[in-house]
Amino acid sequence: MSLAELVITSVKLEGRTKSEVARDYRVSRYWVHQLVRRYETEGEAAFEPRSKRPRGNARAISLEVEDRIIRLRKDLAKNGLDAGAETIRVHLQRDPTLTRIPATSTIWRILTRRGFVTPQPRKRPKGSGTRFCAAMPNERWQADTTHWQLADGTAVEILNIEDDHSRLDLASDARITTTGEDVLASFRRAFGRHGVPARVLTDNGAIFTGKPRRGGRVALELELDLLRVRFDHSRPYHPQTCGKVERFHQTQKKWLAAQTPATTIEQLQRQLDRFRRYYNQVRPHRALDRRTPAEAYAARPKAQPAGPRIPPHYRVRRDRADKLGVVTLRYDSQLRHIGLGREHARKVVRMLIADLAIRVIDAETGELLRELTLDPTKDYQPLGRPPGPRPKQPTTAPADGVKAGRRPPHGHRP
Repeated sequence: MSLAELVITSVKLEGRTKSEVARDYRVSRYWVHQLVRRYETEGEAAFEPRSKRPRGNARAISLEVEDRIIRLRKDLAKNGLDAGAETIRVHLQRDPTLTRIPATSTIWRILTRRGFVTPQPRKRPKGSGTRFCAAMPNERWQADTTHWQLADGTAVEILNIEDDHSRLDLASDARITTTGEDVLASFRRAFGRHGVPARVLTDNGAIFTGKPRRGGRVALELELDLLRVRFDHSRPYHPQTCGKVERFHQTQKKWLAAQTPATTIEQLQRQLDRFRRYYNQVRPHRALDRRTPAEAYAARPKAQPAGPRIPPHYRVRRDRADKLGVVTLRYDSQLRHIGLGREHARKVVRMLIADLAIRVIDAETGELLRELTLDPTKDYQPLGRPPGPRPKQPTTAPADGVKAGRRPPHGHRP
């Protein structure tokens, strides 16, 4: 959820002034005016961010040069010569009329865009042999889960955390089902043993991030934000980005397959602990010049977390209060309950959320029903008043000689 939708909803539905909204959300009044004006003319399309792409590029290749590249491609191919991008660039360098020669990669993109490059998905690309590796221990940790089975066929999950530089097995925890809280617990134990890393890399699983699922944040993201650890994710359906921990799964499973199948989750965990000690301290690693991961991890100074904080989390949530006047909000991988009072039972509301600052307003009238700062240590966010029905307001005692509900006689003063 974007900050633009939060600002527009605060102004148009809640009825707050533009200056107040700009002050509360720390944006300029000019931007608030622009968003409101854009919403009045475009509707909900104003919620989407605008492209920052420039309208033109002075360094772009002209259409004449592109046509010359295509002609060279056709002429070279017709004569049975090599018509690759590098060959075309050599011919362009021999042309005295050209002052700017495009790069080989630019020529390749032009040929691809014009349809002269035949895709070869089975062909191994040149860059496939280029490996990236962190320069220091704790510079980047990779984490992922894999599946295994007990002796009776029960499916379990194994969470592995590996140091990118030294391939050190930082944690291997087996569970029937791994939740967001389990991931946070494993990382905290790894922090206690090896320190806090500078970066963490995972895939887009629901236990690692909530961004693909309506923009929320899970427990691990909040913890790393507080520790100033940069959290990166691979793009969907591209496990090669987390290739080191993916390859570690294979080594680990090959070792487990040679052992007696574990009958309980506790026995499997003991096997994983035994493998971790062997892998870290005994087994020479081919990628580390035949050193063990423990030797490579201890050979250099450790990186420290210095990444930027995750930007504030903004969203607008629509909900309906239950029969007790309570709405729910998921935070830190747990469902929190926010009480509004029985007088607001079954009412449709909107929650304007800026990190822990929450405003609950009536979805129809824009009336502010409750404003609070979420307490992450509590499941239920109390109203701050004693339980039970609200006490009736005391009535003012009538004046002497005057019955309640009647006006005093003319000339009488109480």
